[in-house]
Amino acid sequence: MEVIKESAALLSNTEVLSLLEELKTELKGSKYTQHLKVKEDPSEKEKGLQRLNTIVYETFKYLEEMPCATQTPKSVETFLNAIAPYGLTKGEKLQLLNMRPTSLVEIQLLIEESEERFDEDKLNEILIIVSTTLPPAPETDSKPPSEADYEENG
Repeated sequence: MEVIKESAALLSNTEVLSLLEELKTELKGSKYTQHLKVKEDPSEKEKGLQRLNTIVYETFKYLEEMPCATQTPKSVETFLNAIAPYGLTKGEKLQLLNMRPTSLVEIQLLIEESEERFDEDKLNEILIIVSTTLPPAPETDSKPPSEADYEENG
């Protein structure tokens, strides 16, 4: 495989999730999904389609639990407009959008040389912009184990 145009565009997790939803809709019921049925001796093309289906499924499943699952084009636009005056790079904006940090420590990990570029008040402003313009990740049924869980199993 040859890379023709390196880093032509950066995609947010929201955009990737949207593309996967479109792909899922397009492929549903198409002739390509018939090739995904398990056979005793699948051809190389069928094996490739099965692997592609697995990758799409796992990526979709992962992204559905991330903040991008609740973000809308309007919330992304609002965030980008609000964060513009801070002079962040495209990559930093993308990471803030994808990760939706909830603490100063997370912000400092996502913004290069944040201590030199911003004082604590500016970092708090960025955190407020993130929390007010971007919706939180969807609630999941799984919760981290408590101390009681460790005591019961240990």
